[in-house]
Amino acid sequence: MSTFNLNELKDVLKDNAENSGVSFAGRNLKLDTEQDAIEVIKAIEECPHLEFFNLEGNTLGPLAAEAVAQALQKNGALLKRALWKDMFTSRSKSEIPRALEYLGTSLSTAGAQLTELELSDNAFGPIGIKGLAEFLTSRTCYSLRELHLNNNGLGIFGGKILAKALLDCCQYSSRDGTQLALKVFEVGRNRLENEGAEALASVFKKLTTLEEVAMPQNGISHRGIIALTKGLSANPRLRVLNLNDNTVGPQGAQALANILPNFRALEHLNLGDCLLKTEGSCILAAALGVQGNHPFLMELNLSFNEIHTRGAGPIAQAMADKSYLNNLHLDGNSFGTDGRAILRECLTSLERIDSLGTLSEDDSDEEKEEDEYENEDEDEDEEEDEDEHEVVDVDEDEDEGEVEDEDEDVDADNDVIEDHANDNTAVTNLLETKIEKKVTISDFLKSPTEEKLLLLQYNSAEPFVEYVKNLVRDNEKQLESNFTEEFIKLIMNVSAFCGSRLLNVRIKAETLTDILYAELFAFAVKNKQITILNNALLVNLGLLKSEDKKAGKIDWNLEGCFKALEKISKKEYFLQQTRDTLKFFLEKPVTVSRAKVTDPFQDSKNALKSALNCIQTT
Repeated sequence: MSTFNLNELKDVLKDNAENSGVSFAGRNLKLDTEQDAIEVIKAIEECPHLEFFNLEGNTLGPLAAEAVAQALQKNGALLKRALWKDMFTSRSKSEIPRALEYLGTSLSTAGAQLTELELSDNAFGPIGIKGLAEFLTSRTCYSLRELHLNNNGLGIFGGKILAKALLDCCQYSSRDGTQLALKVFEVGRNRLENEGAEALASVFKKLTTLEEVAMPQNGISHRGIIALTKGLSANPRLRVLNLNDNTVGPQGAQALANILPNFRALEHLNLGDCLLKTEGSCILAAALGVQGNHPFLMELNLSFNEIHTRGAGPIAQAMADKSYLNNLHLDGNSFGTDGRAILRECLTSLERIDSLGTLSEDDSDEEKEEDEYENEDEDEDEEEDEDEHEVVDVDEDEDEGEVEDEDEDVDADNDVIEDHANDNTAVTNLLETKIEKKVTISDFLKSPTEEKLLLLQYNSAEPFVEYVKNLVRDNEKQLESNFTEEFIKLIMNVSAFCGSRLLNVRIKAETLTDILYAELFAFAVKNKQITILNNALLVNLGLLKSEDKKAGKIDWNLEGCFKALEKISKKEYFLQQTRDTLKFFLEKPVTVSRAKVTDPFQDSKNALKSALNCIQTT
């Protein structure tokens, strides 16, 4: 019987791996002429199964590229991976397009079917992408699964040329019986700005197969981010999204939050240094925190986003069901001592503390007004428009005209997507413009609406406490007991919007509800009003009939109130006596004339009951 030799198997696998391609990575070769490239040409010709060709870290001139291309034309039919990163150091802009054209044409002639094209760290700019565009539309690229174009100096004009080439590839591949199914697309550090992002958004919409998208450091503001989200929403298998160091802001965060439910397989989300502010981080936290939506999330980067104390709790709570989470980057924000304590305490209770990175660069200065961001953002948009025109003007008129025709198609696509992408209508627009109007608590309570809730200018409990105290004094009622009853009614009117379909409304409602309930419980404990609090809570939730015949009818959305309690009941300040009381009354069926009826809020009640049961068993 023959014996199994593991070492021999390892040697065979090693030989096969080495023989499946050619690599000169990191050799720092300066290949100017055919003679300079003899070693490379020989390696290509002698490789029996050329699946990859790696020239990273060398510099290739047109004459050497032509000679290498001839070798590829003869022996490049099996090539799958063209790894040409950092390959044109010290080359002029006129040399690079020619070299790319030689290489691309040779692979097309050989009949290669590439799966990966790596051209990062080659500063060929818009001129270089012209040399690449024809190759990207060839049959050789129909099979592409990965396209890496980081740090190429594309600019707006180059981004548009790239978008047009990829759209053409989609069209031609479909016409020829195959479909471009790109999975990985990297185009970081290219100063694409809004116009370039908008052009590529139309490509994303067409592809529908993307799994990894990386576009960091591109000078994209919320306008471009909104366009990108419309394209990305058509790619449900997205696992990795990197928009680091762009100006996403709260408005871009809202657009991202709208599409995040599409990406159940999401593993890595990098929005570091995106000027999200506290508002934007809370909007994203609400979207990420929906139970079961992103079970495989492993990494979340929200570092350097000017997030303050108020954002700490929502972010931490959003990680509750993220059992795969191993990297939570929150450094460089402004959580302050309280915020850092909230993060650590909450993540510890959720058993996610090991995922938290350093908070050593936290800036604890007081939070600036959000309006400052909005004004800065408007100025940035104006500067972007000026820069974009400057970039386009330096290019040839003929090429510019060709791309502009395509850009009209891009705009038309965006108009179609606009009709379906965002149902936040006028309410969302409140986040996009500076709001001059102010709504008082009295105004809100007279006719509670989502718009008025967003316009409330208060982010602490004190104004609400003072309002209710003045209300009770004016009515000459006993302060403590009636304060508790009136304050609960106020909370009901706010928490009713925790069931809103609009994310920004839910965020505002949940934040205020948490603040107000905390104040109410503190007041009840201090003034021995716990029994009154529990009774008033049951009455205003419709779980107990009021003994006061003059009590008004419930005119708030109880579904939102129950949803709010589902979260609030887990807070440390929420009394166990109140939990027990709620649980007891939730077990009772709703009856009318001794006959059981269908309860429209039964699902919300069941969810609250489940939450209460979980708390009791932990």
